[in-house]
Amino acid sequence: MIDNPFVGKWSYRSLLNDPDLKLAFNDLEFGQGVIEINEGPMQILTGVIGGPGWSLALKGSRDYGSPMHARFQGVGVVGGEQWIYDYQGYLVPHWPNGVQQRPAMVGSVIRTIPHSGSEPGTVSPAGVVASFYAVKFD
Repeated sequence: MIDNPFVGKWSYRSLLNDPDLKLAFNDLEFGQGVIEINEGPMQILTGVIGGPGWSLALKGSRDYGSPMHARFQGVGVVGGEQWIYDYQGYLVPHWPNGVQQRPAMVGSVIRTIPHSGSEPGTVSPAGVVASFYAVKFD
């Protein structure tokens, strides 16, 4: 049994924080991928987050509490330029009457430095904040 509930693989999705309910759900997508958190001391977090065409090394910390908390930074080179994102997440507490509840982490992510956008000639600016959730699958 793993004593550290953050260790393992998580499906990751992040959404822009736009309050307009008329906006299509798909238009809120900020990112998606897989987070893999390595075994290690409870206070230290290492791992990787990535998807098709991108990968960031994770380094940070995790803490006991109610709820348990993780804060980490993802750093990597994607398409020849540096990407840096910072994450803060909270382990969703277990519901006593929950049905088939899976471990989940919810939180916030910020683009720490700008990088090229998905369209040629565009820039994804620093400072954009999105919400994320991740569901453990391994």
